[in-house]
Amino acid sequence: MAGRINDDDVKAVRDAVPIDSVVSEYLQLRNAGGGNLKGLCPFHDEKSPSFQVSPSKGLFHCFGCQEGGDTITFVMKVDHLSFSEAVERLAAQAGITLRYEEGGYNPAHQRGERIRLVEAHRIAAQYYVEQLDGAEAEIGRKFLAERGFDQGAAQHFGVGYSPAGWDHLTRFLRGKGFSDKELLLSGLSQEGRRGPIDRFRGRLMWPIRDISGDVVGFGARKLRDDDNGPKYLNTPETAIYRKSQVLYGIDLAKKEIAKSSRAVVVEGYTDVMACHLAGVTTAIATCGTAFGGEHIKILRRLLMDNGSAKVIFTFDGDAAGQKAALRAFEDDQKFAAETFIAVAPDGMDPCDLRLAKGDEAVRELAEPRNQLFEFAIRQIVKNYDLETPVGRAAALDEAAPIVARIKNSASQHEVAVQLAGLLGILDTQFVVRRVSQLARWARERGSGGGQGPAPARHTQAHDTAHPSPRAGGPALNLRSPAHRTERELLKLALQHPELVSPAFDAYGADEFTAPPYAAVREAIAEAGGAEFGVPDPPAYLARVREAAPDDSVRAMVTELAVEAVHSRTVDEGYAGVQLVQVRLRAVDRRIRDVQGALARLGAHADPERAAAVQNELWVLQQYGQSLRNRGADAL
Repeated sequence: MAGRINDDDVKAVRDAVPIDSVVSEYLQLRNAGGGNLKGLCPFHDEKSPSFQVSPSKGLFHCFGCQEGGDTITFVMKVDHLSFSEAVERLAAQAGITLRYEEGGYNPAHQRGERIRLVEAHRIAAQYYVEQLDGAEAEIGRKFLAERGFDQGAAQHFGVGYSPAGWDHLTRFLRGKGFSDKELLLSGLSQEGRRGPIDRFRGRLMWPIRDISGDVVGFGARKLRDDDNGPKYLNTPETAIYRKSQVLYGIDLAKKEIAKSSRAVVVEGYTDVMACHLAGVTTAIATCGTAFGGEHIKILRRLLMDNGSAKVIFTFDGDAAGQKAALRAFEDDQKFAAETFIAVAPDGMDPCDLRLAKGDEAVRELAEPRNQLFEFAIRQIVKNYDLETPVGRAAALDEAAPIVARIKNSASQHEVAVQLAGLLGILDTQFVVRRVSQLARWARERGSGGGQGPAPARHTQAHDTAHPSPRAGGPALNLRSPAHRTERELLKLALQHPELVSPAFDAYGADEFTAPPYAAVREAIAEAGGAEFGVPDPPAYLARVREAAPDDSVRAMVTELAVEAVHSRTVDEGYAGVQLVQVRLRAVDRRIRDVQGALARLGAHADPERAAAVQNELWVLQQYGQSLRNRGADAL
């Protein structure tokens, strides 16, 4: 059984790896003000960024789907890892050696499955690279050279060679401590008649890395005529490799994609290499599958739906390439970016183009010119005889629904006018009206039939309602002045404890009218109070999150710790106002309760009991007046 990671080591990992550097491996982050960063959430689909990261607190929170937590939580959720696996991965990045309790550290037995499979791929990639220098791999080196790739290019992309024998890699990985079960699960080996054998044999190998840079699979190119397998053989679907969710070259291209707001989608590994070597360092490719919705999600998080962002698809000029372009257009409207298509002269792919005409021709190819929807429409229109009324009507019937899918109304109108010209229909407004009608019908079907996913919530503190993390309490109503002030005070207690301590620690949970906020107040008390947050804020926030009774309260703590305080000046004066308002409302509520109790006692009440109630009422009224007159000095 795996040992428990030492608590001090977990803290060291949490402190050593900045959350913004980890999150930015997966999505583009921009300044959100107040020291926070924002981006498109990796956990749900959204059009505008509601995902925020607080580097100073080491926390993230999405105001759309309510996911949140620290660096370890983010890695767990985004890569589907256990707690131990996430800590191990981050520790490896930070160069921290972990200590394990209950029996000590044994990497072979105590690492999680995903960590083990990624490690096997890392070692396999290194092994394949070393084999490329051998005599047997001469055919592979020749293949690369004929396509314009020298040794330096092969090293940059990690290209290697798999020996032609049955089990060279399998035996090598066994020697590194991997079990047969792990080798089969990884997809590096497959079941043979006498046990596991190598899946890839006698092929040129491209490592496929995920967006964080881990090798999760391989693309293998056939080199010999006696190889009866397919031209390209990819890793099968495994726990760490899903072809619909990976893009070849994304680890190398992601920073430039985010920086330039541009991505170039090509069709193969050698095309990615050719583009990068020619200076088009935003090139990526799918891995043995069509470009689809999951790939779009990866790119959107890097492009951050910048209105000026561009995605350029390069496809071969043959029928298969045209079919691929039309498939890409099916998902076109999932992008906020403009989409373009580029087809090289004579239908050459970027690799062949670089060989024939040089790097400049590849850079020229990657410039956005022809919009994808125009290409799709032209492909449809050319299938009809536009010399006849019947042909023009049929072409309009097929093309108009495509134009109607363009979400931007101005672009939709412009393309409808272009469609009329392509079809030779003189009554341009007829085509425009037809497209508009189809678009309206599509919207009505989408809004009235309950079809498709509900729109994502892009909530911030200004939302009117927020689900309560605790059953039995009313939903938060942030139009309520009381709820707004309580929320501000809790944000200050979590983000700026030095401004509200020690006064805040004297507040009871009953002074917070919203049950979720009362639960957060209790969690802060369980963690030792706000005064313990002054010397070490990250450790304090970690303690408060751990003290939360359940995940919903923990999520509320994270949300409040990340959400911006609603004041340009966050100082003792602002904090004092929030402290006074929360306390004053609590005092006023208690005054109303005592007044009610006094009224219920009536004229025949016990004099001693009535005097005690009247005295409490007088004290409360005096305290309330003092709070109104003296503010924070009366606390």
